[in-house]
Amino acid sequence: MKREFLITAALFLAASFGSINAKGLNPDTTVITKHQTTIKGQAISYTATTGMQPVFDDQRKPIAAVNYVYYERDGIKDRDHRPLFISFNGGPGTASVWMQIGFTGPALLKVDDEGYPVMPYGTENNPYSILDIADIVYINPVNTGYSRVLEKETDPKQFFGVNEDINYLATWITNFVTRINRWNSPKYIIGESYGTTRVSGLAFALQSGHWMFLNGVILVSATELGIRRDGPVDEALTLPYMAATAWYHKALASDLQQKDLLDILPEVEKFTVDEYIPALAWGGALPDARRKEIARKVSHYAGISEKAVLERNLTIPTSFFWKELLRDKGFTVGRLDSRYKGIDLRDGGDRPDYNAEMTAWEQSFAPAINSYLRNELNYKTDLEYYIFGPVRPWNNQNDRTGVSLMNAVAQNPYLKVLLMSGYYDGACDYFNSKYNFWQMDKGGKFQDRFFFKGYRSGHMMYLRKEDLKQANDDLRDFVNSTLPKEGQAAKY
Repeated sequence: MKREFLITAALFLAASFGSINAKGLNPDTTVITKHQTTIKGQAISYTATTGMQPVFDDQRKPIAAVNYVYYERDGIKDRDHRPLFISFNGGPGTASVWMQIGFTGPALLKVDDEGYPVMPYGTENNPYSILDIADIVYINPVNTGYSRVLEKETDPKQFFGVNEDINYLATWITNFVTRINRWNSPKYIIGESYGTTRVSGLAFALQSGHWMFLNGVILVSATELGIRRDGPVDEALTLPYMAATAWYHKALASDLQQKDLLDILPEVEKFTVDEYIPALAWGGALPDARRKEIARKVSHYAGISEKAVLERNLTIPTSFFWKELLRDKGFTVGRLDSRYKGIDLRDGGDRPDYNAEMTAWEQSFAPAINSYLRNELNYKTDLEYYIFGPVRPWNNQNDRTGVSLMNAVAQNPYLKVLLMSGYYDGACDYFNSKYNFWQMDKGGKFQDRFFFKGYRSGHMMYLRKEDLKQANDDLRDFVNSTLPKEGQAAKY
């Protein structure tokens, strides 16, 4: 990656707002660098802007600084037709590092083909990045990345909650789009994990409160989006994920194991909805013969013993599944990506000692993003980059983000939604994500504007090279399907 550094008017911008806190943090700065790369065989020149943009209070006083990285392809004369991607990760409390250097950005984390850490750590060119077809801004909410509250007197509660997060970020995005002069561009907002909660709420907040209408919302490894799962539904929906994980680890009976994964999952999904949920709804009134029949089928699909299923009243907590599936082989399986295996200090117990996948990811992402920002993007600061930042307590009350997203879709005929899920994700499993779509649109009026893509990996499905390429191509296809033809009106 060739680089050429440019000095920007950061001091001029700071003087315009005139607020530097006691620690010397300037809430309005930019550093611009020039780069070249190759994407899908095509030479691409682009500009990276790394900086801080303030969050203002009602008196236009900066109260927080939000850190971002904005990539813009060079040589584009007409940006009114060029898509803009607005990207968030999740947590809440994680920076946008994961998708920035793992998925859609022009720099790619160095890992092996299945996503495991390799040394030396660092980044390389991403030959699959969507920068060829869209400009991208990666945003770090307050107390993630380099973003910070500016003064001790500022109440952090106004940033740390489902709706608090959505409210200030909607204003921040509006200001950012105004600054870079992209109001006319087609806009897409993409979030991963808790970021799906964030962007679902933002889609409607931007539309209803700031008159900014989107063309697409992309949900990567979606959360529950405030859609309640109680009792039998909550207990049953993870079974298809368990079947996928058991298949991957060759823990299923031969009649299932010899089939392809995508041939098994529809069968398990149908059993879950048609038989498993109704059986759990009967509770203690379920006839003994039927109880044993359900236990046998659950055992068959989940790859754990019928005895273990019966002992837990037909339900399998995911934490127990991660411990139990490979217990006889001395391994646990990961939570966010169940392809990863761990080793506990003892084989006994009902849950793993640690998340095997997270330790692997932290090992590779932390050195890579710190080195990349400083050495490639020339952003020099003594602030610690918070991959996981202090945002607790987090106010989860009144989470209606799924309803908000549905309202945005209903009121904007242009807007479509893409759901991307890894089959081996045990935290935000793919079948719960499908359930979101069903419950958001109970009347079935908008199913032609919801799209699902599944991948043979976990929470960060893009860490697997095969899925990295496919997922970026799926994003390109989604953009192409959501860009209206010239003169096509937004109407029903």
